[in-house]
Amino acid sequence: MAAIATVPEVAPGPAASRPRPRRVRVWRGIVLGVAALYFLVPMAVSFWFTVHTEGKGLSLGAYTRILSAPGFVPSLLLSLGLAAATIVTVLLLTLPAMLAVRLGAPRLRPALELIATLPLVVPPITYVVGIGTALRGGTEALAATPFWATLIAVQDERFPVVLVLAYVVLTLPFAYRSLDAGLRVIDVRTLVEAARNLGASWPHVLLRVIVPNIRSAIASASFLTLALVLGEYTVAALLGYQTFPVWIVTVSGNDGQLSVALSIISLLLIWLLLLTLSGAGRKRR
Repeated sequence: MAAIATVPEVAPGPAASRPRPRRVRVWRGIVLGVAALYFLVPMAVSFWFTVHTEGKGLSLGAYTRILSAPGFVPSLLLSLGLAAATIVTVLLLTLPAMLAVRLGAPRLRPALELIATLPLVVPPITYVVGIGTALRGGTEALAATPFWATLIAVQDERFPVVLVLAYVVLTLPFAYRSLDAGLRVIDVRTLVEAARNLGASWPHVLLRVIVPNIRSAIASASFLTLALVLGEYTVAALLGYQTFPVWIVTVSGNDGQLSVALSIISLLLIWLLLLTLSGAGRKRR
């Protein structure tokens, strides 16, 4: 009779599927519960304020008045357009510059980082005063030159390019940090050299090699830029433009319920846009 060989059992290692300690799961639930209360309770109270009126009971009148409120659609479209233009501009400025420094002049990375993070130390009010002074002085100095029409065009109320330029500077530190984190996890030099050796042009390298590998970092930079532009009030208000946050503050003086309802809707809109950008930034499997 043939002997039957038995395979010895292998003892499970320490990393075998062990149940997590109950204490860890309890603390995780406590932390998540506190965070949920921190975010949801204020929103619930705000929502209750918009739907409840003393003597009238519950009503959704504050939300039905949003679309008919004068200035709602133009201000919202203006802020969304400014956000889109700011995202495109800041990505076009920072990503090629960061690649050029990483590939051609690595010693300039500290200088580039210093320039990119410099707007964090400039107070917004000082920044706005400087912009206003430059615009007034430039209008007078360039009155007899062809550049006067250009300076007037960038201040057009229908789409103020000057706000896009201001928002690019404000969002530059956040976009730089997000893109820098994405570029640190990939071997940029090897990818670029391989693509160039295969005959790819520089635009092809940037769009078809680098961008797909840092898609999540680009999405993060877009998140931060979108949130800042849709919530920024100081620059637009002091320069005299009617963006969505400025319009909300203007309406709040006449109708408190409408302004709170608009704040809730804008917050939900930002979340929806962020989720959309997040889905677009995920890699396809």
